[in-house]
Amino acid sequence: MSISMAQPIAVPTTTSTRWVQLVLGVVAMMSISSPQYVWTLFTKSFQESIGTTLPAIQVTFSLLILLQTWLSPLQGYLIDRFGPRVLIAVGCGLSGAGWITSAYIKNLMGLYLTYGLFCGIGTGIVYIGIIGLMVRWFPDRRGFATGMVAAGYGFGAILTTFPIDTMLKSAGYQYTLVVFGFILGIVGVLAALAMRMPLADEKLPPLAVMTSVTDVTPKDMLRSGVFWLMFFMMTMMSTGGLMIISQFAAFSRDFGVAKVMVFGLSALPFALTFDRITNGLTRPFFGWVSDRIGRENTMAIAFLLEAVAVSVMVLLRDNTLLFVLLSGVVFFGWGEIFSLFPSTLTDTFGNKFATTNYGFLYMAQGVGSVLGGPLAALLHDVAGSWMPVFAIIVTLDALTGILALVALKPLRKNFAAK
Repeated sequence: MSISMAQPIAVPTTTSTRWVQLVLGVVAMMSISSPQYVWTLFTKSFQESIGTTLPAIQVTFSLLILLQTWLSPLQGYLIDRFGPRVLIAVGCGLSGAGWITSAYIKNLMGLYLTYGLFCGIGTGIVYIGIIGLMVRWFPDRRGFATGMVAAGYGFGAILTTFPIDTMLKSAGYQYTLVVFGFILGIVGVLAALAMRMPLADEKLPPLAVMTSVTDVTPKDMLRSGVFWLMFFMMTMMSTGGLMIISQFAAFSRDFGVAKVMVFGLSALPFALTFDRITNGLTRPFFGWVSDRIGRENTMAIAFLLEAVAVSVMVLLRDNTLLFVLLSGVVFFGWGEIFSLFPSTLTDTFGNKFATTNYGFLYMAQGVGSVLGGPLAALLHDVAGSWMPVFAIIVTLDALTGILALVALKPLRKNFAAK
């Protein structure tokens, strides 16, 4: 296998199409973000309508995440085989349909089979498909491009949260689900129908950083140690990050943060909003950095930054303002996994099977979602303290940052030299 060691340079393309594709990708990602990030606004209404417990309702959310991540290899294969346009449009349509159909269900199984099933499969197709598309359009700026569309997935809910909350209060949850299901579904489908793969004769900038020019099949990738090291690293980062995300409100209340005002606002919702912003901004930022100084170097900086931020946040938890600000730094050091890992994977295993290959790696996020929330809650219940949870998070962050330099970097070089 040969590699290109060229540094990023300003090479004009013969078309501006790839930037249009990037914008379309961001729009489509924004259109599918609400089922995950706005779910919490609907839980009470579903619970009252169906007449069941909150844990039973929350199974819907777990189902959505599992389907989104664990079906990604199959979804990636279909996109690589049949192209992104129709399948991403179908994914956006399924996501919208999940909201519309869930407005009419009367039982728990119906909720699982609408909101959980349709939104889970739909968002998974779109997420994997757009990431796979961007790494092809931007061989010179893979980190930045994947970071931008991943940020769109996080930022989309910021635009819809307040309108959805307002409509819920004025018109009820059923009307809200139908209206926004149609709006978000149509917007996503229209964006998807304008997407396409790069043509063979389209001139794109040369490869950047340490990039493979040989395409590795998913079967061969799964036999390589470098893939499983990346899977292990992404699982650790996903688990640690989701430990914080899933339990943030709980340990903030235990630390007394929820009762304090910051800048005239309640500290907890302010922190959650601030964290969502930094979690989005970090994706294109560190992706852009990695395009210039290398993926592994950037991973080490970002992951160790999170380890330090978590440690200081816990040590200074009695200072509410610092706790809130440092929580933003924590998420700034975590969210970039969604730009660094897909770009590193494509750098290593090539373009041709990029979507399918990333589908296998993205399953690490599903593993992290299973381990993160339940494991953090279990540790707290057993120890009677959040300190063991934070100790594990810091350890996972630091270990992953070190592995990026001492293991992943030389292993990738050796793999490329074979």
